[in-house]
Amino acid sequence: MKKLIALMFILALSVLLVACVSNHNSTSNQDTDNSEDGTSTETEQEETQSDEEEEVELTYWYWADNSEYSNLMQDIIAEFNQTNDKGITVIGEEYPWDGGGYSETLFTAGVGGGGPDVAAFKLTSTPLFTANDLLVNLDDYINNWKDKADIEENLYDIMKSASGTENLYVMPWNTQILYMYYRPSIFEKAGVDVPTTYEELLTAIEKTTMDTDGDGNTDIYGFGMRGATGGQEPWGSFIHARGGDFKNMTSEEAIQGMQDFIDIYENGYAPPSATTDGFNEIIANFKSGRTAMTVHHTGSSAEMVETFGDDVSAFPFPEGVGQWTSMGDTNNVIFESTEHKEAAFEWVSYLATGKGQEDWTIATGNVPVSTRVQEMDHFQNDKFMKASIEGVPFAGILPIKDTTTEWISTVWPNTTASALLGDITAEEAMQQLHESLHEE
Repeated sequence: MKKLIALMFILALSVLLVACVSNHNSTSNQDTDNSEDGTSTETEQEETQSDEEEEVELTYWYWADNSEYSNLMQDIIAEFNQTNDKGITVIGEEYPWDGGGYSETLFTAGVGGGGPDVAAFKLTSTPLFTANDLLVNLDDYINNWKDKADIEENLYDIMKSASGTENLYVMPWNTQILYMYYRPSIFEKAGVDVPTTYEELLTAIEKTTMDTDGDGNTDIYGFGMRGATGGQEPWGSFIHARGGDFKNMTSEEAIQGMQDFIDIYENGYAPPSATTDGFNEIIANFKSGRTAMTVHHTGSSAEMVETFGDDVSAFPFPEGVGQWTSMGDTNNVIFESTEHKEAAFEWVSYLATGKGQEDWTIATGNVPVSTRVQEMDHFQNDKFMKASIEGVPFAGILPIKDTTTEWISTVWPNTTASALLGDITAEEAMQQLHESLHEE
């Protein structure tokens, strides 16, 4: 019970990470060959035969951000039910996201034995669910899946890292990838090209900081820095670009990344308000022309185009010694309690690489996980989507730990603000950030 209570804190992570972003294997063998001679067991044969010859009904839990997406999901479900040739019928049951309460409802139902066969899912909940043996280990299903290579290997690695194991318990579905917005007209005025390296980015931030009317005051800041909660995501790109990472934030490389972040602020290349600027502020600053660059994802692209027309574009955060950008996610899981695992995998794979992937990502504006779908004209002709897709191979997430919620909401903004204001050094800041995130 003590372990269960401690793990419940992990659910709060999905509340913070949805806006922008345990070592325990399942005991299931996923209906694979288990006998010594390599043949299926009698139970497995009966299940496979049942799935193939009898009608199978699956319950699928999901949430939808609005009524349009709710209707869309029901349409996708209806099409799958009509077109699959395996006798599978999916029954979609919508539950409210409820500020992350969905994950708690799902967990409670799963533990109580009343959960669905399949469910939409957030990566941040993975350790809690796997520690309680609620999810099917998908390794064998994916390794034997004809579409395995259609999903970027990095996405599988992220799914594994979420569980803290070398196993896959989560099926990719759709993502949000952070990239850099920029104003082409400002770049032209500053005489800089789109950065292709980290050093070029730092130079571009400096040069696009300008006093355009000659009154001695900065009119345009090169970078719209986010110092409030949520800013840890673009900040992470600077740390990784120097070769650092979240595992050891006290390394020389990670400290240098923090120093770069501090220098941008101290040199006046970011607005003075950056220490407390959140999402609304960085978007307002960019849209007002106060900043030349800022970091976000496709969720804000429509309003950017509405504001600037063709005078706004995007590029993936460029590579230095390393490269990283933050990924938000919505995925799917199969519950260990389902009697129809093969049928359940047919459904989640349809959403991952089939027609369901096309319909959902085109309508919602999320980044596809299927490379086949990414290559469709709809996505390739969208410069913001292209910047997102280019970021998929090096995208990642913060470590999922009991400490992460507090670290994101309080420790990171307070510590970073102190560093930006010169109250502590980059080294001291990184020491504090590392100890707070990784404390046992």
